[in-house]
Amino acid sequence: MLLHFLVAAAGTLLARRYALERDLLDHPGDRRSHDVATPRGGGIAIVVAVLVAVVALAMRDPSQRWLLGGFGAGLLMVATVGMLDDHRPLPASLRLAVHAVAGLVLAVSVQMASGNPWLAVLALVSAIALTNVWNFMDGINGLAASQALLVALALACVLGGTWGLLAGALAAACAGFLPFNFPRARIFLGDGGSGGIGFCLAGLGTVAAMADDAAALWLLLPLSAFLVDASLTLLLRMVQRERWWEAHTRHAYQAWARATGHTRVTLAYASWTATTVAVMIVLRATPVSLALVACVVTYLVASVAWWRLERMESHVKTIGDK
Repeated sequence: MLLHFLVAAAGTLLARRYALERDLLDHPGDRRSHDVATPRGGGIAIVVAVLVAVVALAMRDPSQRWLLGGFGAGLLMVATVGMLDDHRPLPASLRLAVHAVAGLVLAVSVQMASGNPWLAVLALVSAIALTNVWNFMDGINGLAASQALLVALALACVLGGTWGLLAGALAAACAGFLPFNFPRARIFLGDGGSGGIGFCLAGLGTVAAMADDAAALWLLLPLSAFLVDASLTLLLRMVQRERWWEAHTRHAYQAWARATGHTRVTLAYASWTATTVAVMIVLRATPVSLALVACVVTYLVASVAWWRLERMESHVKTIGDK
């Protein structure tokens, strides 16, 4: 774990130097939540640290080589298209197509390892979904990396063995990146890093479901903050006929950050997710019916919180217009 922490920390420093030399900066604007120009692309250090773990674990555990290979190949595709987009914006359709191919590679490897087509479908859908969710939710200091760290720790507890070590490597890599991104951001993840993290979590979650059918349901708990904010905001923008595939600042976390600042919002999201991780760990051995009830209650509460934040900003705008 120390190795992956150090690889990510050193890689982030190198990525920052590279971004400054190449002028890869995110500038403040209507579609940004920061006030100063900041380098992007630091998340590639996390991807490199995880790929190092994939290679090392494949050498250590030959029985997992095909599945690890599919995981690593898909991660490399997602990170590469994200890095290219960080250098020069690519069409959303092209990025989504690459994400789908990466998800398909993961799905094929899951099918070969498990013989279960439903798990292959889960791999494909979750890879596309979480890759984009983490990209959508990477908008304020420390949020995406801290959430990934907590979810990865939850996965490490669920998985154990080779894949538990890989989840631990992801958590350690996120910890190595975070000091450069929170509380003050000296570099952002970039599309390569945020998308790569989402893909990693999808792959690890699918493997957890291979080992335990109820794991996929329990893992919805630590993912709740991001899934609710991303999905409800996307749905709202589609209903309002906005260009939903473009960058924006309509998410609940962005509205809250405008009112209270980045640090408070990131810590609040982290507290929510840490609580759901604790609930998952304590109750994981209980019946699946309890997991279903816990998920329903958690998502209802999160949805109400999202609605209140949306209403709060709408109310403030109405007062401002008057």
